[in-house]
Amino acid sequence: MSHLFKAFTLSLALSNPPLHPKPKRSEQRLSSEPLKVMISGAPASGKGTQCELIVQKGLKVNCSVSSEPLKVMISGAPASGKGTQCELIVQKFGLVHISTGDILRSEVSSGTEIGNKAKEFMNAGRLVPDEIVTAMVTSRLSREDAKERGWLLDGYPRSFSQAQSLEKLKIRPDVYIVLDVPDEILIDRCIGRRLDPLTGKIYHLKSFPPESEEIKARLVIRPDDTEEKVKSRLEIYKKNAEAISSSYLNIMNKLNGNRPKEEVFKEIESLLLQVSKDTVQTTKSGNFLQDSWKGIPTKLNNIPHSREIRKYFYTDVLEATRRAINDGRTRLKVEINIPELNPEMDVYRIGTLMELVRVIALSFADDGKRVKVCVQGSMGQGAQAGMPLQLAGTRQILEFMDWGDYGALETFVKIGSVGAKEVDEQDDMFIIVAPQNAVGNCIIDDLKAMTDAAGNRSVILVNPRLKDLPGSSGIMQTMGRDKRLEYAASFENCYFFRLLYYAGTQYPIMGALRMSFPYRYELYKRVDGLSGKEKYVILSTFPERPNIDEINDAFEGKPRNETKKASGIWGFLSGIL
Repeated sequence: MSHLFKAFTLSLALSNPPLHPKPKRSEQRLSSEPLKVMISGAPASGKGTQCELIVQKGLKVNCSVSSEPLKVMISGAPASGKGTQCELIVQKFGLVHISTGDILRSEVSSGTEIGNKAKEFMNAGRLVPDEIVTAMVTSRLSREDAKERGWLLDGYPRSFSQAQSLEKLKIRPDVYIVLDVPDEILIDRCIGRRLDPLTGKIYHLKSFPPESEEIKARLVIRPDDTEEKVKSRLEIYKKNAEAISSSYLNIMNKLNGNRPKEEVFKEIESLLLQVSKDTVQTTKSGNFLQDSWKGIPTKLNNIPHSREIRKYFYTDVLEATRRAINDGRTRLKVEINIPELNPEMDVYRIGTLMELVRVIALSFADDGKRVKVCVQGSMGQGAQAGMPLQLAGTRQILEFMDWGDYGALETFVKIGSVGAKEVDEQDDMFIIVAPQNAVGNCIIDDLKAMTDAAGNRSVILVNPRLKDLPGSSGIMQTMGRDKRLEYAASFENCYFFRLLYYAGTQYPIMGALRMSFPYRYELYKRVDGLSGKEKYVILSTFPERPNIDEINDAFEGKPRNETKKASGIWGFLSGIL
């Protein structure tokens, strides 16, 4: 995919970063500033090669690749100045301006199938249904210009149902801008507006009067600019805006729109420039890591993983988890399967999983939240007592781990077990380490009791294995299978990563499947380059987790509507994807 520009920021690493964040109240600062270099060039200008040569000189660098265009939503009441700000944003940032009114008129005038459907409702004097408007918007967003340049969605969504439709389609902006103007100012702006019927130009009797008496004489009041209708429109807008805001609380920026347009835009410009900055990612000499939102680090079959690779995934998981919790999601699961995070292969690798849990827990503790990290205890009684091998001793490992010099353990972070009795009133959130059924014993009863007691507090499952493992009698000794599966499915993936191999092997890596909330599932293919180098190239994206057939078809270049049996090189994954 081509982009308007790519900026690389390189800095000398003064020291190896810690594997977990330290509390902000005791944050340390570096004594000197790192070197920052920006390199730019047109496509095929060779800047990628130069970046690699700079890295190969032995510098430890931070590499930031601005690979994602801006995605912006803007909202405002009638006469809030939204149209003016949209023009300025497009001029400055080159985004594709998408207005539902413009799309609707275009589709109707072009006589498209969806335009004709919309026309039927308009001719009947009825509102165009949400599903038709959403289909028009998503179709426009899927065009190449919007993908490459980014987009500015103007005045949409207008209702909670429209916002939820976009969420289900994984269409989410980087920032949601709301222009806030007092009602009395909005009413004055509207009732003072006048329309020139000859030119279509809009004037205002006070703030933007006509150029001549001749123009003034022919101006007319728009039918919807009477005080009564303006007040009605404002009430409808405020009701819908309040409902919509719940979907975008963590990215919403409310700006004072009752200022000169230049001042308002200056604040918008500063906001968008800040949003467009990429997260810096630390790398080793000669080994590029892409930005923390996209890209797969290489040499993942080398065990143990390097410090940089582990930190890459810790950061990736943490960012996705934070976005999900900020979005109000409370039942979450992280599923990450790379060799170093797979204790089924070697029990010692549970330490890497514990390190991931520590990163998540300390990050939220840094925000002042009280986090309880839970490991399931022994299940069953008598001869049946025990726990899965991978979890043996895990609680002790957690208690002996380094939780920093700031007293996080036993103040902001506590270690517990799985069960309702572990839920204390002061707990803000719960992280449950690899909950899993044992043969003939089911963790789901204790897990469900715990989540019921937690209420609307966040519960995060890290690498859960909640599939049925019945005993020799074929009985799981708990509620019906359908209920067990329904409960297990009630947890939403906020992060998913799995490497893909040839059937029956674990070498070589053929690709990877990744999802980071709230974005789509991304399917990557691993490609070998010159001099033993490798990279991951994105093949396709999916709104939901793809099945085996869809993965096979993507690797074989087949259209998505073709069907076939689960076979081929990925067939063995059917039981675990």
